[in-house]
Amino acid sequence: MPLLCTEKDGFMRRSGVLESTGAKMPQQKDIVKIAIQMPGAYPQLIRLDQKKPLSAVIKEVCDGWNLPGHENYALQYADGVQTYITESNRLDIKNGCILRLTKAPGRCAEDLFKGIQSMDLGVRCDSLKQLACVSTDVTFAQEFISRDGHLLLVKIVEDSSESALIMTHTLTAFMELMDHGIVSWENLSSIFIEKIACFVNAKVGDASIQQVCLDILESMVLSSHSLFLQVKQVVTMERLIAHLQMTNQQIQTKAMALLMALLQTAGDADRQEMFAYLNKKNLRQYIYKNIIHSSGSVQDEMAHYLYVLQSVTLNHLEPRMRTPLDCYSQEQRDILHGLRQAAFETESENSLSHERRRSLCAKEFKKLGFSNNSNPGQDLVRTPPGLLALDTMFYFAARNPDAYSRFVLENSSREDKHECPFARSSIQLTLILCEILRIGEAPSETGSDYHPIFFSQDRLLEELFCVCIQLLNKTWKEMRATQEDFDKVMQVVREQITRTLSTKPTSLELFKNKVNALNYSEILKLRQTERLHQEETLAPPVLELKERLKPELLELIRQQRLNRLCQGTMFRKISSRRRQDKLWYCRLSPNHKMLHYGDLEEDSDTPPIETLQEKIPVADIKNLLVGKECPHMKENKGKQNKEVLDLAFSITYDVEEYSLNFIAPSRTDFCLWTDGLSVLLGREMSSESMRSELDILLSMEIKLRLLDLENIPIPENAPVVPKPPSNYNFCYDFSQTEQ
Repeated sequence: MPLLCTEKDGFMRRSGVLESTGAKMPQQKDIVKIAIQMPGAYPQLIRLDQKKPLSAVIKEVCDGWNLPGHENYALQYADGVQTYITESNRLDIKNGCILRLTKAPGRCAEDLFKGIQSMDLGVRCDSLKQLACVSTDVTFAQEFISRDGHLLLVKIVEDSSESALIMTHTLTAFMELMDHGIVSWENLSSIFIEKIACFVNAKVGDASIQQVCLDILESMVLSSHSLFLQVKQVVTMERLIAHLQMTNQQIQTKAMALLMALLQTAGDADRQEMFAYLNKKNLRQYIYKNIIHSSGSVQDEMAHYLYVLQSVTLNHLEPRMRTPLDCYSQEQRDILHGLRQAAFETESENSLSHERRRSLCAKEFKKLGFSNNSNPGQDLVRTPPGLLALDTMFYFAARNPDAYSRFVLENSSREDKHECPFARSSIQLTLILCEILRIGEAPSETGSDYHPIFFSQDRLLEELFCVCIQLLNKTWKEMRATQEDFDKVMQVVREQITRTLSTKPTSLELFKNKVNALNYSEILKLRQTERLHQEETLAPPVLELKERLKPELLELIRQQRLNRLCQGTMFRKISSRRRQDKLWYCRLSPNHKMLHYGDLEEDSDTPPIETLQEKIPVADIKNLLVGKECPHMKENKGKQNKEVLDLAFSITYDVEEYSLNFIAPSRTDFCLWTDGLSVLLGREMSSESMRSELDILLSMEIKLRLLDLENIPIPENAPVVPKPPSNYNFCYDFSQTEQ
């Protein structure tokens, strides 16, 4: 309904905000100008006194429309998320808000409670459908649960006699009610859990029902260990794997969410048992075929769960990585000697004396590249990589015996200063791979950087090692390295691996081809190109030119940041449960005067600005906070990892210092938004992205301006201007016509 204003009211609606049409009066702290609507009635424009009891405000509104029984009414937002206004959240009401007079939550809960029990199928279905919508409001949820409405929903599920449509509405409403945390998940009966599991385990079932049931089971698993044990008993892993093979992406995502919840909640023994079963059933191959190589692109939510699975799986290697070699372990000593024997002929070793054998072993361990050749186990005491380095060396020697022998013998026959030490290189390479694959790091709540190659290999670390140790030997020869160049070679190898993995190769063979093509000369070319982009000549004239160009380029970056804010960004609300349902969108109005924001569905495209009903005037923004200074980071102190802290920022606004809290999807978005908000606040941009872009723009502009001076040295100081000549007789006067 359009908002009508009169001259008497003295304010009108502009860009979604009610503003005074007369002279500006000082804004009273506790007075908010709002509009209130009711279907079929003329809207009321009121000055809401925040100190007046809400019941008195509602009574005045009802009196304005001659409505009796004001206790049966309540106020809620007319647009966006239609939340009920209560004494606890009324301070969130801002100037220009449009509210609606509607049924009180208690009355609405009572009506729906009766409607659900109606004998009329249509009434029952409509009541459950409406319940699924209004249950997102915590005030309504409290009223409905106080009448044991949630138990009524539990009974409908346990009876399982309703149609698929009614069951979908019932389960959706139940999930929304439980998500408020008013009722503990542990109060649910085993019959209810088994019914939910039956829906999930059904080979033929309604997709909407299965989707909500997977969601419910995930929340159960994350809520307590006892429920984890119950769910683990009733949900078969085989059915979850079957759901991953379906073409329905929503079902795939919910099944992965439940699977990850089970793996992350399980103890070490349970997790090992589950992984053994999943490996036996070739889970990774199913994911590789049905998700990574599916016709559709991998969505953000699925990418997160693939990253979690990769992280949890690789972290199985952490105990070996943290364990140093035990010099008194016969098994570990045998593996070390096995490496030596696989590389060198040892047929006559038994006939040698103890001293001679010991001397021979020390010599061969030295050729293998161990620093401590008399006691090579000492090289593997450092953690990380600990025993993991021994595992990778043994795996390479066992799986690629010819390549292993060739590596060792080739280097042992070189001059001492040019030989590549196999053991030392292997230990350092294993450490580099652990760091690149982030072994030992807990999965982040926002991470989505998975490697497709992981799902094509059963033993990714070991297979990567086999490729990269041969790459290392090749790079060592290309660099003509000596022992003093060891660290330089390892830096190049790290760069080769990192650059290749960043291209997201989908198979080991593709990785092998790409990483070998990226030889040392290619790395030098890339470094040279990057250096030319990053470093300009430091001649004073060029530096002075840079300073003159900076203001114009900074203004260009400012405009780009504001344009990016006008396009908007989808943000994710971080919570311990139901991560996939917490999305919202924020964008700047084209006139740069309003920040519009509102909740968003997972499959929504960029929403029109008109659909984002919440708004904050830019003029009301007081401050920009980042990292641990943000209110939502202080509330969860100790629970957030560094990655989330690096993406968090908040704006405080209005007199009461309200805050709007963000967690950026990526570091790039974080830089764009913090820069853009700094521009709106009249502050300097300070992000690393801004500095990088300014350097690139300056570099390009300088190159263009110096094109005509190519190969001409630029002096550090300006040439001295010569003194004027004593006379100008050398000038010819063309004005006089020659005779």
